[in-house]
Amino acid sequence: VKFTVKAQGPAKVASQAVIVSVFEGMDPLEGGASRVDAALSGTLVERLKGEAFEGKRRQVAVLDARGALPCPRIAVFGLGKKEEFHPGRFREGVAGTVRALRDRGVSEAALSLDPGALPAGPEAIARAAAEGALLGLYRFDLYREKDDQSKKELKSLVFLEESRKGKALAEKGLEAGKTVAEAVLFARDLVNMPANEMTPGLLARRAADMAKGRPLKVTVLDRAALKKMNMNALLAVSKGSDEPPKLILAEYRGGGRKTKPVVLVGKGVTFDSGGISLKPAERMHEMKGDMAGGAAVLAALRAAADLGLPLNVSAVVPAAENLPGGRATRPGDVVRSLRGKSIEIINTDAEGRLLLADALAYAERLDPEAVIDVATLTGACVVALGPEVAGLFGNDGGLVEKIRKASDETGEPVWELPLYREYGERLKSDTADLKNTGGREGGAVTAALFLENFVGKVPWAHLDIAGPAFSTKDRPDIPKGGTGFSVRLLVELLRSWTEGPAKSGGGR
Repeated sequence: VKFTVKAQGPAKVASQAVIVSVFEGMDPLEGGASRVDAALSGTLVERLKGEAFEGKRRQVAVLDARGALPCPRIAVFGLGKKEEFHPGRFREGVAGTVRALRDRGVSEAALSLDPGALPAGPEAIARAAAEGALLGLYRFDLYREKDDQSKKELKSLVFLEESRKGKALAEKGLEAGKTVAEAVLFARDLVNMPANEMTPGLLARRAADMAKGRPLKVTVLDRAALKKMNMNALLAVSKGSDEPPKLILAEYRGGGRKTKPVVLVGKGVTFDSGGISLKPAERMHEMKGDMAGGAAVLAALRAAADLGLPLNVSAVVPAAENLPGGRATRPGDVVRSLRGKSIEIINTDAEGRLLLADALAYAERLDPEAVIDVATLTGACVVALGPEVAGLFGNDGGLVEKIRKASDETGEPVWELPLYREYGERLKSDTADLKNTGGREGGAVTAALFLENFVGKVPWAHLDIAGPAFSTKDRPDIPKGGTGFSVRLLVELLRSWTEGPAKSGGGR
């Protein structure tokens, strides 16, 4: 979709549809909606109520303009209660509306960026609108035959900001929102690719392709290099597969030469059968998305480079395929990790923490300012927090607070869970330094405690995104499939790293 910004009111623009927003109750109408209402001789509320539309969150109505406007259609979306407004509601509303218009065959539309008198200015609103439009219009149809519905595209969206000063701010917000949303779509594509076309080697190739034309450097360590470095925990995961493992290092240097990098570590299991500890067949096909953490950190790095953020960032993605086979790691096997700790592998389906153990130890060698890992790590976290909230753990209160504020700003929800030290006893092994699982109870906590053994003394946080990384239902800005969860959160975290904490209020 092509975006432009015009200094024009919604009642005067010529397009196939004009889009305005209203607050719940619609009393009074404000901003762009009030100007459209004036052109309709004050009948907008009456017509909306006739469609059972009340301005509630996620409500969308499409009306015939009946010749009163240059546009033949008026699309209205609800923002919910005014006192609960934040730009995330605008993003969500735009997402649902552009999708509804596309499905009606609309190829061009104009959107009023004026919901009324609000603390959020045109830059924040335009950023939310650009994100919403791209996220809502996303489709993964690479492998589908084109039908009449899939051929429908919204090709042009004009942002309407009536003041010249506001227009300049809206253009700035539009570019930022577009950059971040495109990074999310990059992550979604990686997650949605079938595992036969997103192997560790192909993921490494996509990372290298991503670096072309950007100030990024990508280094890929192969099996021989991993063996030489004694990254035996990572290697153990891949032993049952013919696909060789990779360790992907992507680096962005937007800060000073002596500035320590923020290191993002992402789990990159391109398919997880569970190995010898085989998963049930039901929903195993979704395990192509077990590299969502790796996709997210690569996408966040891409956005950091495109935005020109003034800091150094590195992304580390340990990539492997976890399959059963004649050479596969067995329950009871012991491996020695990069850090030197030995690990007894009790369950080969607890493989993500093995990859991350070596990747976190490797990250410490990059002399980081902080390390944040992102992983679809435990089903226990989904049981605890449901499918839409990520678990947050950390050893540094300041870092945890930064992540919480970035979560509030972007609307990607996280909830802090405890690193309850007593549960560390469950990881003790009779054979090795550690077991790779502490059992089912408190599984998200013991997994995080396992990872902490490989972090060292740097500030560290762990995001368990097993729930929100993949969606089985449609939402306005999140179609079914890979969600790209945590990309926007990570980008906001990096953006605020040097600018100070972001003001909360952009979430859901």
